[in-house]
Amino acid sequence: MSSIQLAHENTHESALPPSLVLLLAAGAGLAVASLYYSQPMLGILGADIGASERAVGLVPTLTQLGYALGILLLAPLGDRHDRRNIILIKAALLVAALLLGGLAPSIGTLLAASLAIGLTATLTQDIVPAAATLAPVAQRGKVVGTVMTGLLLGILLSRVVSGFVGDQFGWRAMYLGAAASIALIGLAAWRGLPRFAPTTQLPYGALLGSLRTLWLRHAALRQAALAQGLLSVGFSAFWSTLALMLQGEPFHLGGTVAGAFGLAGAAGALAAPLAGHLADRRGPELVTRLGTGLTALSFAALCFAPLLSPAAQLVLLGIAAIGFDLGVQATLVAHQTIVYGIEPGARSRLNAVLFVGMFIGMASGAVLGSQLLAQWGWIAVTAMATLSALAALAVRCRKIAPELA
Repeated sequence: MSSIQLAHENTHESALPPSLVLLLAAGAGLAVASLYYSQPMLGILGADIGASERAVGLVPTLTQLGYALGILLLAPLGDRHDRRNIILIKAALLVAALLLGGLAPSIGTLLAASLAIGLTATLTQDIVPAAATLAPVAQRGKVVGTVMTGLLLGILLSRVVSGFVGDQFGWRAMYLGAAASIALIGLAAWRGLPRFAPTTQLPYGALLGSLRTLWLRHAALRQAALAQGLLSVGFSAFWSTLALMLQGEPFHLGGTVAGAFGLAGAAGALAAPLAGHLADRRGPELVTRLGTGLTALSFAALCFAPLLSPAAQLVLLGIAAIGFDLGVQATLVAHQTIVYGIEPGARSRLNAVLFVGMFIGMASGAVLGSQLLAQWGWIAVTAMATLSALAALAVRCRKIAPELA
């Protein structure tokens, strides 16, 4: 597909070239991975750059803060401007931010680079709506699911890769390698992406104000954001406390083992295209209920872990990680299919609202999970995750007015 073509809403049945779908999936995954590379390397990073634990701890915090601000303040621009230009500009800025991080002489420079990485990694949030626009209507769920698989694998595998690269070659090598990967994605996007017709002429202030209007206008958007946010509470609580739990009784295992459970979660993420295909054939509503139900069942199974031997508990953790990760990601793909069909001219803004809800859930889960683990132990974390998933299922089972669905 030529980069000089203009992409409109794809209502015919011509399939996207596999190479273009692969480009979109790889771009989404590598961009979002930039948010997580620093986390396993904080120990060696702090020692090398001469910074305190508190200062180094701000690196991932500022990265996530930048990403949240970018979703809210930058992602809506995809409706106002050519998404191809936005993707290329953000890719170039993300390369510069990663290079600044890799070459940072002090913690202050690294913190500034971390905020910039978070802001520009919202490149991911421009790629997913682009995929939804390019895909034929009958295949939108499958295409979005494939791109989301790339995104989710980027999240789940980034820590594994950066932990290995940081140990073997140093933390700066990881930042520089990440910059090279985004540069390649930017070059491929420049050659392969079509241009996108803007869908609104709203000035920037009105564009941001329309987020509230969309929220109030569409019950289906509110339902999707609330349900995905509730699922994200348990998801984040699990992953943010897993390493601490495994370090204690009766396991005494290190962070490498916790990272290995991320590979189990990646197995669930690989099924995202199947969820999208099912959404195309049977409707996304069914997939949201199956996904939230599977997530609740997987978290509930973890509540019985104390009754098992340590070895059996590890097996159960792995099986549950596959189950709830599949449930969360399948539900997210189905929610995106629903949201992107609400108002095609506002896809970037609708996507921003959905992911702000998801981010709020992730942040809340991390805080609640650490507090529950400290006060009442792992069983409290799994119980909370189960209840939040059941609440998401209740939200998805609630009927809304057909004209807003």
